[in-house]
Amino acid sequence: MNTISHAVLIADDFHPSLMERFEQVGIPFLYVPMADRAEIIALLQQGCQGLVIRSKTPVDEELLMASTQLKWVARGGSGMDNIDVQAAKRLGVDVFNAAAANADSVAEHTLGMLLSLLHNLARADAEIRKRLWRREENRGTELKGKTVGIIGYGNTGTAVAERLQGFGVSVLAYDKYKQNFGNKQVKEVDLEAIQRHSDIITLHIPLTEETRCLVDAAFIRACKMPFYLLNLSRGEVVNTKDVLSALHNNHIAGFAADVLEKEQIQQFTDKENAWFDPLIQHSRTALSPHIGGWSYESYQKISQVLADEICHRMSL
Repeated sequence: MNTISHAVLIADDFHPSLMERFEQVGIPFLYVPMADRAEIIALLQQGCQGLVIRSKTPVDEELLMASTQLKWVARGGSGMDNIDVQAAKRLGVDVFNAAAANADSVAEHTLGMLLSLLHNLARADAEIRKRLWRREENRGTELKGKTVGIIGYGNTGTAVAERLQGFGVSVLAYDKYKQNFGNKQVKEVDLEAIQRHSDIITLHIPLTEETRCLVDAAFIRACKMPFYLLNLSRGEVVNTKDVLSALHNNHIAGFAADVLEKEQIQQFTDKENAWFDPLIQHSRTALSPHIGGWSYESYQKISQVLADEICHRMSL
């Protein structure tokens, strides 16, 4: 289409079902998944009612003001940390996401990382490929009988609790902004109880000024030791240097992370490599490149959820 006036700019990669839905209902759009910031701003200046992005595009006040007709920004995924939500509110721009669309994928990834960590699967696999047959060094720890503490009981935290059923564990959950969600399988507790009683703590919270560096040296000291820590939320929720220190002192038994404080690993400075190198060299870490919610199924579900919401808004 040659114009996006009063329509939708899709400035990141999305499943074709999103564009197909727009075509079916007659919503004019422009799909430019490889557009950089300057190109996005230039296109918005032509007049645009909605902007659809994922994680590569920081949406700040300058970008929000590029179109005087912008009514909403849709984020493909669960996080909102790349959007200046306060600026959007000031400017009267609604912001929404597809929060539930990748919960199943992240929950499964959480269990996969946890089991890999407990049973040394990644390390054992790497050693076999080097023709090393080390059984005693890779003796595993069973999940059954452990207490798992979930911090953040939204869509993903709830999905993790559901996946833990059948493993013979006790599940504790804490969410500052939810109450009365406990049931027969999940005990609702405060943060201190999570720290005191959990053998495993898994993080499923958004990045805000309140949660930035939530897990630091003081947090770790308040926990039952040693414990396993998993972060499948945002990297900056965890102070990596403090986690490395706790791993060295055996206060943390193992650390699994799908996210890092900084994720452009090929562009790291010497200062950033000072914490990254020990992290990847440590024998009790399990890492993946922010792919927890990156399944084929979630890729399609995200587009479908956003299509439903956008079509509703465009019909009003």
